[in-house]
Amino acid sequence: MPSRMGDSSTFVPPESSGAIFTGYLAAVLLFLLAAVLLPAGRRTRARQGAVLLVLSLLASVARTLPLQGSLAQRILAFAVTFFLLGSIGRSAVVLLIDVLGERRSARPMPRIFRDLSTGAVYLFVALLALRSVDVEPGSILTTSALLTAVVGLAMQDTLGNLVSGLALQLQRPFDVGDWVELDNGQQVGRVTEVTWRATTVMTLDHVEVILPNAGLAKAAIRNYSRPSPVARRRVLVNVSSASAPHDVHDALVAAAREVAGVLEAPAPFARTRSFAESSIEYEVLFFIDDFAHALSIEGSVRDRIYYGFARNGIEMPFPTRTLHIPQADPKAKADDDLRRRASMLGSIALMESVPDDARRVLAERATLQPYGPGEAVVREGDQSMALFIVEKGRVAVEVRVGGDVSELAILGPGQYFGEMGLLTGEVRSATVRAKTRCDLLVIDHDAFHAVLASHPEVIDRLGSLLAMRQAEIGAAKAAGGTVRPPEERSRRLISQIREFFKIE
Repeated sequence: MPSRMGDSSTFVPPESSGAIFTGYLAAVLLFLLAAVLLPAGRRTRARQGAVLLVLSLLASVARTLPLQGSLAQRILAFAVTFFLLGSIGRSAVVLLIDVLGERRSARPMPRIFRDLSTGAVYLFVALLALRSVDVEPGSILTTSALLTAVVGLAMQDTLGNLVSGLALQLQRPFDVGDWVELDNGQQVGRVTEVTWRATTVMTLDHVEVILPNAGLAKAAIRNYSRPSPVARRRVLVNVSSASAPHDVHDALVAAAREVAGVLEAPAPFARTRSFAESSIEYEVLFFIDDFAHALSIEGSVRDRIYYGFARNGIEMPFPTRTLHIPQADPKAKADDDLRRRASMLGSIALMESVPDDARRVLAERATLQPYGPGEAVVREGDQSMALFIVEKGRVAVEVRVGGDVSELAILGPGQYFGEMGLLTGEVRSATVRAKTRCDLLVIDHDAFHAVLASHPEVIDRLGSLLAMRQAEIGAAKAAGGTVRPPEERSRRLISQIREFFKIE
């Protein structure tokens, strides 16, 4: 049987100049159409069609050169047809998948479908190109059974990954950009790419992990981005059994609500988990919609829990060991702390009119409360009947104007706020937030009531002092407008203080 790849005298290329021209025209039109319809950021996907078109033109030019022998002519004829049809096929795939497919679907088309479609087109084009040079593809594809078995065994893992990748994309348990957890927390990260062989995940440590699709198809997958980006997180804490569960729940929920990134709805909530030998285990559950910052948000919640527990006297027990170390007399230390607090109270203008014995009573009943950076001490519009004196750190006074927050002042050690709430019960006119780690000396309504009940003459001096401070603030705000006289303001404040504390 004569060979189909005979000498040059028997080889007749099947194409005609008209068919070639039509092919080039179709390739150019499809490429331009793909380049125009693709979004600006993805127009590079049409580049491959242009490269194949240029290669086909170069092969056509090479065929006009005086080459000897039929083999070179056959190779160039194959190249012209393969590159031309490949350009047409590649542009068609881009139009069908990247333009029409992604416009009809809300989610981007998986890369594995794009790669397989392109590979199938190139295989089909190669078969057509072989037929164009009078070569039967079957004669090339026919191999021995042994070679087929060897190739099949060698590609077993590759084929397994390919099939698993197709199964994953058909089921769509995740998409590129989703946050997933694999194998019970062994891998947690964001899916960045899905190919025919493997899936790439960028972990929270910013480490790229490449997972073969065959193993991924068998793994347990937890998707934090579906059906919505809202995910529930929890923080566990052990608390002494001396604290009532209701108080612990309130402190945990208040701490979670203070953290930026914790959603208001669904609202955070706390519950009791179990009873241990030396403590009770609680958990606070809250919701976030930014999983990329989940660890930072959880850490901030733990910080808030620490300061909240410290202010409310809730103890977190830990294994302890008793050590007897010689130290100063505890009573002497307590007396020093008391004198220091009384001296601090005497240094502020509000307490100058309070007698020494009354300041000592206030110093005994005052509490020292810690606040972490960013925590709100009081909020605008809330009712808080306490006076706060900054012992350590700095706080910022903020007011909301429209939708913006304006910082009015920074208060440091020795400065105070909350006098109007303490003396008249008025709601807070500003939000005070800790700028740094702060220790605040807090005097509540009950402690000050005991002082005023025994020294009612202090009320007149406090009213006059508050009137002068309000007059200064009012003058600054009025900017030349009418300001109520200090005498009238003083009488009104004295009346409010007496009524609030029920002192005639």
